Amino acid sequence: MNGRILQVNVSQGGVPKRAVPLGVLEARGFHLDSWAHPQFHGGRNQAVLMVASEAIEELRVRGYPVFPGALGENLTTKDLDRRNWRAGQQYRVGSAVIELTKIRTPCNTLDTYGCDPEGVTIQRAIYDSTVKRGDFSSALWAMSGFYARVLTEGQVRPGDSILLESDLA
Repeated sequence: MNGRILQVNVSQGGVPKRAVPLGVLEARGFHLDSWAHPQFHGGRNQAVLMVASEAIEELRVRGYPVFPGALGENLTTKDLDRRNWRAGQQYRVGSAVIELTKIRTPCNTLDTYGCDPEGVTIQRAIYDSTVKRGDFSSALWAMSGFYARVLTEGQVRPGDSILLESDLA
């Protein structure tokens, strides 16, 4: 499983996170990145949020006004199938190494993007009870993104490869 980084994103808290040409990945997450609600986000096991650009495109087609960085992700990936993401996988991203820790449970911050034409909130469009149970056969698996911890600090740029180094810890 290999892909590339479409975009690296940071913010001082909240959504959207904005693109940067170079991200410096530290143990706590990306330098200059923060969280609006640190009691729920951030910390060692949630230092980085990764979302597939293909998931963002699925949402956009459904009518949600989203774009890379809109879901609060630090890493927007391309050509890396989210349905294969699992806790424990380790990826080389630029010169850094991250380990996926858990699927992201979407919060009310995403309400800013409203509903699709059928009235479905974005939270319901990216996360359901099947995903909550950890069932990766769900069509919504990892639509909300995956958190990761930083194993090796380094630099990450758009266009960098993201390479699966270890399938499960």
